[in-house]
Amino acid sequence: MNKSNHLSIDGRLLSTFLVVLETGSATKSAEHLGVTQSSVSHSLRRLRTFFGDPLFVRSGQMFLPTERAISLKKPIQNILDGMEGLTHERSFCPVQEELFFIVAANDMQRELVFPQLIRELDAEGVSIYFEFIPSGHPSLSMMRDARCHLALTPFPPDSTDIVQKQVFEGSMMCFFDGEVRDPPENWEEYCKAEHVTVRFPDGGTSQRALTGIDKSGIQRPKIAVPNFGAIPSFVKGTRMIATEMDLMKLCTLKELDMAPLHRTSDPVKIFLSWHRRSDSEPAHAWLRTRIQQIASRLPS
Repeated sequence: MNKSNHLSIDGRLLSTFLVVLETGSATKSAEHLGVTQSSVSHSLRRLRTFFGDPLFVRSGQMFLPTERAISLKKPIQNILDGMEGLTHERSFCPVQEELFFIVAANDMQRELVFPQLIRELDAEGVSIYFEFIPSGHPSLSMMRDARCHLALTPFPPDSTDIVQKQVFEGSMMCFFDGEVRDPPENWEEYCKAEHVTVRFPDGGTSQRALTGIDKSGIQRPKIAVPNFGAIPSFVKGTRMIATEMDLMKLCTLKELDMAPLHRTSDPVKIFLSWHRRSDSEPAHAWLRTRIQQIASRLPS
């Protein structure tokens, strides 16, 4: 065999070899393969050159295989089976696998989706492990370098290799302690109030989700905390307010009172984002579907 030309052979040639080995006839092989007899003869010449062996010798109307040809039958069949397997989708059954995912999500998105998801998967007997990291404003490198498999965020990276799908949306609302104060009566009172906000690692705050309105008059936040779950500790028992997404009333800010703003900002859309390399991976596609199912059941 000419080892320097090992990449010159292809599946069609190997398939022709097996058919000739089975039929012992160039004519019958051509009929079986739907090609001309000269095409089969050409393929046999290439195979003989490649393997450095006659492979078949004529005996009357029949082609008899050499010992070399007989010895090649099983390894060539294995090669063709492997090539066929490359085109088949990997089978996936979640209860038969141990799954692990790194998810970038701030505490609101995490609490809205994953506790319920994990309860459902536990009941189904699915063995799954999650590592959660803060999403903030996810960077493109975070997803390209596989530092997270999925991100739930209102600020997905904008790139052709990042897929994003909206899973839910909400409105920005004013949160306050109703035992201490009423909500601001007007926009001026809202702007002058002492605000609590979340500051993300990239330096931005959760107030950047307040879009479509003029924010220039809003007082600088009195308190900036690292996550949404810390907001109630500072708002409870004070006249401070926080401006966050209404869905937080279901989880992280459920102990606070909520009222509409006096100016309507743009809706806040939360996206499920992932790198395109995971688009067709069965386990990833399955998890994305389950997350979307949970999100679809959230109150509108």
